[in-house]
Amino acid sequence: MTRLLGLAALALFVAGCATDSSVKAEIKPLADRITNVERQNAAMEAKLAEVSKKADVQAADVQAVRKDLADTNAAAQKAQQAAADAQAAATRAETAAAKAAKAFELRQMKGSK
Repeated sequence: MTRLLGLAALALFVAGCATDSSVKAEIKPLADRITNVERQNAAMEAKLAEVSKKADVQAADVQAVRKDLADTNAAAQKAQQAAADAQAAATRAETAAAKAAKAFELRQMKGSK
């Protein structure tokens, strides 16, 4: 009986052991899948880096446009102020011309008397 149990235990031990080739055969599909996942991961990281770079460029472009817009608004305000100053100067000139014409008329009237 002891021999029988010993033989049964030996048979189980021998049948349960894995050989190098069987382990390699079991692991190869998993290794292939891991390799594919690593390739996909590398491709995604490259695409992400490219998108990030494009986003940085676009952010810089937006900043440049905002600066240009601010500069344009400042120039427009200066032009508007210059136009207002010119209008005020024209009004003063018209007033001065009217006074000069009035003074000329008064001198003419005094001279003709």
